[in-house]
Amino acid sequence: MYVIAFSFAYLMIRVQARKGEIDLDADQSLNLVLYCVIGLIIGARLFSVLFYDGSFYYWTHPWMIFWPFQGGRFVGLPGMSYHGGLVGAIVGGWTYSRRYKVNFLTIADTVSYAAPLGYTFGRLGNFINGELFGRVSTQRWAMIFPDAPLFSTNYAWVREIAEEVGLSYQTGAMVNLPRHPSQLYEALFEGVLLFCFLWFVIRRRRKKLPQGFGLAWYVIGYGLVRFIIEYFRSPDENLGYIIALGKESDNIALFQSFFNFSMGQLFCLAMIAGGLLFMFFLSRHKGVKHASHR
Repeated sequence: MYVIAFSFAYLMIRVQARKGEIDLDADQSLNLVLYCVIGLIIGARLFSVLFYDGSFYYWTHPWMIFWPFQGGRFVGLPGMSYHGGLVGAIVGGWTYSRRYKVNFLTIADTVSYAAPLGYTFGRLGNFINGELFGRVSTQRWAMIFPDAPLFSTNYAWVREIAEEVGLSYQTGAMVNLPRHPSQLYEALFEGVLLFCFLWFVIRRRRKKLPQGFGLAWYVIGYGLVRFIIEYFRSPDENLGYIIALGKESDNIALFQSFFNFSMGQLFCLAMIAGGLLFMFFLSRHKGVKHASHR
């Protein structure tokens, strides 16, 4: 799915280049993608182990962050953070702009228009793997994920949900309850719909907007959609809620309050605030508008 995602991003960059929206040939486009991909992987891994791991192991053993073996087995790099990947990709794009003397804001807008459609496949991969699933739900489209944690029927809320969805159980047994397929929600809203908004609305107005607005709208749009979807997605068990202001916050498997916030939501709020400030900065300084290279 990573390969498919990066390939789609490359193709969308080439479409923009062919239309004269950015002056990049095929090799330059590929180099741009590679710079962003390298930054993305490094940033995603660093954020994952430093902010989502829940322990201080990697803080005291930094040489293990990119070590792909555990217990004598090759496991790759399990654990990647989107928000870290975003920071890494921005750094990669900035590095490319300095290396090849290309305007960074033009590059940032170009990649922002191309990225969401590729990102869709990443979430489809999460769905296929049965990982990053949502909270327990009784909706008709809720699904049982084989590797999701089981719940004891000693709890009244577990029995109530099991009975509502028609699951048979024995008192004291462990059951797997249906959950929101939040990966599909993300694939649709953070991927397809965000891409359509950026590609068909913001990109078409690029000549009237300051350079950098594509990146700003991407950051704001993703942050807003992801913040909302986090209410359907199960927080990391080792972290739970980072800020719990709701009346109830004892059960992360269920939605209990809009005022309980996960780590992902805090990063999303930072994205929204940063995007708005960046947009305000560009507007105040009357940034240079995009122009066709043809």
